[in-house]
Amino acid sequence: MLIRQIQLNNFRNYESLVLPFSDGVNLLYGDNAQGKTNLLEAVFLSATTRALRGSKDKELIRFGCDEAHIGTQVVNNGCTHRVDMHLRRNKPKGVAIDEIPIRRSAELMGLVHVIAFCPDDLAMMKEGPAERRRFLDMELCQMDPIYCSNLINYNKVLQQRNNLLKQIGNDPSLKDTVSVWDDQLVRYGSDIILRRRSFVEELLPVVKEKHSLLSGGCEDLVLSYAPNVTEDMYAEKLIRGLDHDLFMKATGTGPHRDDIEVTVNDRNVRLYGSQGQQRTAALSMKLAEIDLVRKRVGESPVLLLDDVLSELDRKRQLQLLSEINDLQTIITCTGMEEFVQLRTPTDSIYRVEAGTVQKQ
Repeated sequence: MLIRQIQLNNFRNYESLVLPFSDGVNLLYGDNAQGKTNLLEAVFLSATTRALRGSKDKELIRFGCDEAHIGTQVVNNGCTHRVDMHLRRNKPKGVAIDEIPIRRSAELMGLVHVIAFCPDDLAMMKEGPAERRRFLDMELCQMDPIYCSNLINYNKVLQQRNNLLKQIGNDPSLKDTVSVWDDQLVRYGSDIILRRRSFVEELLPVVKEKHSLLSGGCEDLVLSYAPNVTEDMYAEKLIRGLDHDLFMKATGTGPHRDDIEVTVNDRNVRLYGSQGQQRTAALSMKLAEIDLVRKRVGESPVLLLDDVLSELDRKRQLQLLSEINDLQTIITCTGMEEFVQLRTPTDSIYRVEAGTVQKQ
């Protein structure tokens, strides 16, 4: 999988840009707040329909403009495709593949598989469950179209049920209709639980191997899926928790409250791990993603590294860079010194300054 070229119009701080990418390592460097991360965000958005930093569509449009456009040429299994994405301030985004509009984001997922690694990802081990669920969802959605479709449907049903819980406070007779949404939650949610469990089981041996290399064999990392509810108890727990849900006006049971437990040498890394252990665990999970994508999809993903080398010590830098020899990689950094010191081979170098990009 490759990103051949990206074209931007009125996206973030870019008025107009056409940027080709080499098949190997592409380095984007420049001072902070010049637009380096914006380029990664455009690539990530065109591959997943989701913003890299959780921004709303209207926040991605250049100041003073009503629309933005991203045009991306991608290669999948030797075939070249074009993805066009139109962002509008007051309307949903429009997406087309080879000039054919798509109706659901699930149709785009997996056309080109991207793995993004940002400084915020290093905090994945110390934050709450939402960050670890996001890790699960992003990878599964790109590799498993059925999971992606079920997750979209689950979130829609969950929102409808939560809206109903709020309405019942004013009209108690609506309580009898909750079971309609419960049935759909169990249908989509049970499949999500099964696929998440299978994914974590498949990921575990790869993560253990990566972590052992990074820690010099001194630490043993274990991942375990921690579902909020098992599929066989899902329907019953929804019924038993209804009064509490009505009081809270929100659904308290389901995979939207799942987590992944991560232990290093039998100690919960989020609660008891040092900062170095937390960073090593997060890096191990990202490196494991690369291997798992190769195994499941049969092709290498595109790797996006947003100023993460400055957050890692030299040992972790070298381990990360050793994994990208055969990957198309787009890296951002503030200066060239770290790459000179690490002797990292680079195929294309671009200087980014004030929304302009020049090849060096």
